[in-house]
Amino acid sequence: MRKKKLSIYDTTLRDGAQGEGVSFSLSAKLRLARRLDEMGVDCIEGGYAGSNEKDMAFFREIKAEPLRHARIAAFGSTRRARMRVQDDPFVQALIQADTPVATVYGKAWDMHVRKALRTTLRENLAMIADTVGYLKDNGKDVIFDAEHFYDGYVARPDYAMACIEAARGAGADTLALCDTNGGRLPHEIGAATREVCDAMSCPIGFHGHNDSGLAVANTLEAVRAGATQVHCTVNGYGERCGNANLCTLVPALELKMGYTCLAPGRLARMRDLALFTEELVNVRHDSKAPYVGHSAFSHKGGPHVNAVKKNPTTYEHVSPDAVGNTRRILISELSGGANVLLKAIELGIGRRESTTGARDILKALKTMESQGYAFESADASFQMLIQKTLEKHKSFFDLEGFRVIVEKRGKNEPCLSEATLKVRVKSDIEQTVAEGDGPVNALDRALRKALTRFYPSIADVSLTDFRVSILDPEEATAAKTRVLIESGDGKNVWRTIGVSENIIEAAWQALLDSVEYKLFMEEKRKLKRRKPGKRR
Repeated sequence: MRKKKLSIYDTTLRDGAQGEGVSFSLSAKLRLARRLDEMGVDCIEGGYAGSNEKDMAFFREIKAEPLRHARIAAFGSTRRARMRVQDDPFVQALIQADTPVATVYGKAWDMHVRKALRTTLRENLAMIADTVGYLKDNGKDVIFDAEHFYDGYVARPDYAMACIEAARGAGADTLALCDTNGGRLPHEIGAATREVCDAMSCPIGFHGHNDSGLAVANTLEAVRAGATQVHCTVNGYGERCGNANLCTLVPALELKMGYTCLAPGRLARMRDLALFTEELVNVRHDSKAPYVGHSAFSHKGGPHVNAVKKNPTTYEHVSPDAVGNTRRILISELSGGANVLLKAIELGIGRRESTTGARDILKALKTMESQGYAFESADASFQMLIQKTLEKHKSFFDLEGFRVIVEKRGKNEPCLSEATLKVRVKSDIEQTVAEGDGPVNALDRALRKALTRFYPSIADVSLTDFRVSILDPEEATAAKTRVLIESGDGKNVWRTIGVSENIIEAAWQALLDSVEYKLFMEEKRKLKRRKPGKRR
């Protein structure tokens, strides 16, 4: 049986950009539009016509893009009260945007008409009809966003319906019902949407905000009631609490309700889309995001991990592969033997380990966690712990000693950091000096400087994040410090951890694990290339 198709209307570049901390450059807008088109999104709302030069530049430049699927929409409002539609500069901007689709919003709540627009209910209906009709006369496909429709429907249903009837009577192709304040509940959305779908002979859309945390749930209810176009933003970006999250909504529609939303095979790229968009706007990843979050398929409790090992559906509502995510086994003092074995297998080093080895690793893990270590966010350090516990660890170098100096040469001068490091590599002693922005940065530079001659790949490694936690604040300056370091080499990213009463010592432990992990993985790749029995 053929699945029913829903139209996905993405408004990340307009409504999403109105979210706090979200800003797209022109280049980023074009890149995201290309990615959304590749995903199979039906309509991309590119910006607010006439509101700023960047959005108008986007409408000009997107014409040169060979989009294969998506149509571009320009967003705007109905004409202003007591103004001829052809004289309204924002309506004219919708024409100048030269997009195939124009999305125009108008008030559908009588209170807003009186208090916000300060005009009459009759004039508002004329504003809607005039604007929609003018855009249709200029060859546009018109989507009418009935702003505050559901609040208006609760307050005065006859007037809310009159607003969308005015738009439809003037030729609107699609009526999008908006829960603009994000305050309505799913059963209210469902009932009102059903009445509109029964009364109107055109496609009905839904545009929901997340102020009650219900934007996705309300969108699903609108679809159940007959809506065929859903408005959403990548990662739920948008004003106040955001919009319906495309990365949550689309998997629910495709995997659980049997609809087709994206191009074939594109659902498995959903996590990539989420991460790509986060990178474009420089917003930190929401690890708890459904489906696409780093923690969405993470398992920590021993009984949970044991059950997932036997049957993933015991604690996973969908397969992580379906949305491009992966299962993660977390390691902590709550772990059981199953956690350790599965984590070792996940890291590619434990498939043949005995249960005795797993018990030894678990014992070492719990000892270190009692001292303040937390390995669930430091996979690379856990891998090094496994190697050391199973006595498979290879020392690539030995520390002879280091000294770190932090100097401030005047009240208004910046602090200077210098690290002197001595290590033994094979049979050689290397002593290096390096400066850095801080003591850890200086120590990192000195270590890589010492090792690069012996291990050239170390030159590619850099610190990408550095986090410090105080474990016993009541101990004041004698408190234990936990340092989490994130490192990368341009291809991979890994995290390591160190704990000590001395922050520099804690940082050194994390730094040591980071470098040893890089060298360990490098050696592992080399061994893998030398397949047994292969002639050289």
